Amino acid sequence: MSVDILGWYAIHTRSHFEQKVFDGVSAKSIEAFLPRIQVMSRRKDRRKKIYVPMLPGYVFVRFDMNPVTYWDIIKTTGVVRMIGFDGKPVPANEEEIQSLMILDGTDRTVQNRAYMKKGDRVMVMEGPLKGLVGFYLRHKGNTGKVVVSIELLHRSLEVEIEGWALEKIT
Repeated sequence: MSVDILGWYAIHTRSHFEQKVFDGVSAKSIEAFLPRIQVMSRRKDRRKKIYVPMLPGYVFVRFDMNPVTYWDIIKTTGVVRMIGFDGKPVPANEEEIQSLMILDGTDRTVQNRAYMKKGDRVMVMEGPLKGLVGFYLRHKGNTGKVVVSIELLHRSLEVEIEGWALEKIT
């Protein structure tokens, strides 16, 4: 493993171990980040705001990819692996981490969605076109709308759909 510049790396954690991993890594004096959102929790007798992981199963760590720190992180209770390609950890995009930091702790509605790219099969989940299946084409400008191609009688129709109403079909 070569020594790299300081970067944010994603750690995949055991289910519901995000806080334990965050605490464990932080206790080793390694910078860690657990993006969370506020949600209302329903208790028997009351409703209470609680923080839950924004990206369940993931914690981010910032370090220079030296082998000693890497193994300190990997040996932390609850860590499954470090995210990467071909067995090598890959740093996250700094801009994306900054965006997560802005969203961290928000009480706004944040919903996890599958990553969608051109050509992915999608279904409209809400609204008057609920149940419609098509292919994701592109994000249209700054309007927050999506253009979907619908297969119907071997023809394509383009329909503008609000992005929040779409769900990727796997």
